[in-house]
Amino acid sequence: MAEIKTQELECAAARLVAVASAQAGSKATSGADAGTQLATAESLTGGMVGQLICTVPGASAVYRGGVISYATEVKASVLGVPADLLAERGAVNPDVAIAMAQGTARVCGADFGLATTGAAGPEPCDGKPVGRVYLAVAHPGSGGVRVLEKNYDGNRAEIRAQAAHDALNLLTDFLAETVK
Repeated sequence: MAEIKTQELECAAARLVAVASAQAGSKATSGADAGTQLATAESLTGGMVGQLICTVPGASAVYRGGVISYATEVKASVLGVPADLLAERGAVNPDVAIAMAQGTARVCGADFGLATTGAAGPEPCDGKPVGRVYLAVAHPGSGGVRVLEKNYDGNRAEIRAQAAHDALNLLTDFLAETVK
């Protein structure tokens, strides 16, 4: 897979903030709750997604914050990912990604949560190959969730960048489909 360039990452973040801001604005003018607040839970991306969102002017109107849950214990203690799920399946798992997304929305008081977990290398993680990544988005208010499994090629930096890019796009597309 081609290397994701910084400009592509920044464009994906800008697109997300624009969609979220437009959704919040249309809800506010319609008299609905103006909530299109976003939060992130990041493991393998280590804060990259949140950092990219914060580069966009106006992000503070829609981005509540995030949790860098690199350690498995943080996934359980801060985000509320069930310890038995982590023990049985490991941190690189689609259900863990969903629980992380739901947890960050709760912890940050957001309407939508986005999570990244996976094996960036150089070694496999929890029996999963390098490049295996799960991205999840959750909208606790509606119970809506979406999770993607990705299998990236490349070095550690490339895998992390691809995951951040696809996570931003996942949330943007989910917002566009969910919030009308």
